[in-house]
Amino acid sequence: MAKSKDEGAAQSPEEFAREELRRHREAAGLTQEALGERIFVSGSYVGQMECGTRRLRPELAEAIDRELGTGDYFARLSKAFKPKYEDYFAEAAELERLATAIYEYASTLVPGLLQTADYARAVMRGGNPTALAEYVDGLVASRLERARLLDDPGTPEMWVVLHEAVLRTMVGGPGVMAAQLRHISACVRGHRITVQVVPFSAGAQGALGSLVSIMQFVDAPDVVYTEGPRVGQLLDYPALVRRHWKLYDLARAAALSPEVSLTFIESVAEEYAKCAQT
Repeated sequence: MAKSKDEGAAQSPEEFAREELRRHREAAGLTQEALGERIFVSGSYVGQMECGTRRLRPELAEAIDRELGTGDYFARLSKAFKPKYEDYFAEAAELERLATAIYEYASTLVPGLLQTADYARAVMRGGNPTALAEYVDGLVASRLERARLLDDPGTPEMWVVLHEAVLRTMVGGPGVMAAQLRHISACVRGHRITVQVVPFSAGAQGALGSLVSIMQFVDAPDVVYTEGPRVGQLLDYPALVRRHWKLYDLARAAALSPEVSLTFIESVAEEYAKCAQT
């Protein structure tokens, strides 16, 4: 449920929209489950919109207006829910926050949830070479905010398979890479994540593409997110999800063990550190 506010306390547009959704729903005598049935989502989804875990998407806002008889009120309020990410990734970012487990594969870049500030800035600047510094800073801030998901010591469980190319692609220079790989190592040694590395010697085995993320939830089927340059896709069709699970398992089978992978990551980090000192 939405957090209570002291009377007269300032509210952001998003907070106001969430509280209005709850207020109008209750005034209509509907539970979250009842409203969810009418707009073809679960009751927990309605609750997540009311507490801010999920944004009020325009198409759902229009359905809510129809069911509650509120004209275009929520359609207009939905504009207050400004996504922090590109349209193709916004829903995937929401699902990350709800997942109980995330299984990722990356072929060229460190996954966003594990990126350091300097590594993220180098990635963002590489994709936006002429952008203003303020714009790049905003992108980096959003990425670091996502990474706070791992501040929780136990949820979501995270298993990451990195192709060796991720370790060898020098993003931001040797100093940045040394710090980035040490950050991954610290997450592993802190028992927060499990990481495996697919070595170049594995050949075609374990090659899934650019980035694949499989998310699991308490009360919903698994979802797969795949991403390429400036494009992403969520897949929930069971046959496709099963296919991606098979590919992911093949990648894990081709990868070094978690223990050997950690040693490998730390050795590459030391190589970068020595290079940075010369």
